[in-house]
Amino acid sequence: MRRTLFEQDHEDFRRLVRDFIAREVLPVYEDWRRAGLVPRDLFTALGELGIIGTAVPEEYGGGGQDDYRFNVVLQEECARAGVTLGGLRTHLDIVVPYFTGLANAGQRARWFPGLASGDLYTAIAMSEPDTGSDLAGVTTRAVRDGQHYVLNGAKTFITGGHHADLVIVVARTATDPDDRRAGLSLLVVEKGMPGFTVGRKLEKIGLAVQDTVELTFADVRVPVANLLGEEGAAFTLLGRNLAQERLAIAVGAVAQARAAIEMTLTYVRDRTVFGRPVAHFQNTKFELAAMSAESEAAQTLLDAAVTALVAGELTPADAARTKLFCTETQGRVIDRCLQLHGGYGYILESPIARLYADARATRIYGGTSEVLKTIISKSLGL
Repeated sequence: MRRTLFEQDHEDFRRLVRDFIAREVLPVYEDWRRAGLVPRDLFTALGELGIIGTAVPEEYGGGGQDDYRFNVVLQEECARAGVTLGGLRTHLDIVVPYFTGLANAGQRARWFPGLASGDLYTAIAMSEPDTGSDLAGVTTRAVRDGQHYVLNGAKTFITGGHHADLVIVVARTATDPDDRRAGLSLLVVEKGMPGFTVGRKLEKIGLAVQDTVELTFADVRVPVANLLGEEGAAFTLLGRNLAQERLAIAVGAVAQARAAIEMTLTYVRDRTVFGRPVAHFQNTKFELAAMSAESEAAQTLLDAAVTALVAGELTPADAARTKLFCTETQGRVIDRCLQLHGGYGYILESPIARLYADARATRIYGGTSEVLKTIISKSLGL
């Protein structure tokens, strides 16, 4: 189906990204996968081409294009090339909007040039060992001491935490026994601050090049000047970007599902069984036809949601519907694609196997499917 989401600027950006991936990523991606980490200089290379700073205002060296469609293009091109750069998605789609939306003039002058150039890479630390989706249960504490906060606690499942130069930490700065959501603040912790430790890199089923780490904070003195937004308002502030965070996951889900279909079409045409290409069997045709219909439906829903987001009209419930449908579709499609690959689909050197492993996380992070159903049901008055 013909898409109308993009304009010429986005297609020009697509060519730039496609060329960069082909030249700088694909030749070394297997090395990154084996190492379980992308090199830090990937982000400065992206910055030099203007790919990573599109949303940063021009006065700080950025592109001045606060248009989420550029982020969509980046994810689609990664999926097309068969590479998964989850840390880059987290930096651009989730963390940078907190800086561009909440930073004061002094913080902009300090951090925005580095965000535009790729010299500053970011992460956000919300989840704790005993606190997952229940953000109101955060126990990491920050106590005011003069012109500093003294920060203590631990975070886990932090994407990009290994390389991050700036980490937005959700911490409790006050306690209200009548409202668990009150008293949470956003503090920007900088790499190298005494007491800030990057812990072990967690081994995952998939997302091999996406570093996911534990962070600990032991009496870290964070300047009050590093408070992002209003003190005690973190719960509300985090909700401002939640729709885009969920949409970003949906974008990757649909792009990867479509990539899986394309690689499966190639495989079944080339693979011969019982003297005939797998593509000649009726079951193969029916499965791929059904998957094509599902992926087109997901793409149409997603493009409508992206259009609404760019216009400032995407509701939390519609973001939840989009992520739920797109990630569940991704899971079904990639599972069926792997089945059509037979035994080769289960071997990790096969791209479809890696897509299968990567896909499982999308129904968990950014709000589990169960949490999303709760949000949707509330919008229905249930």
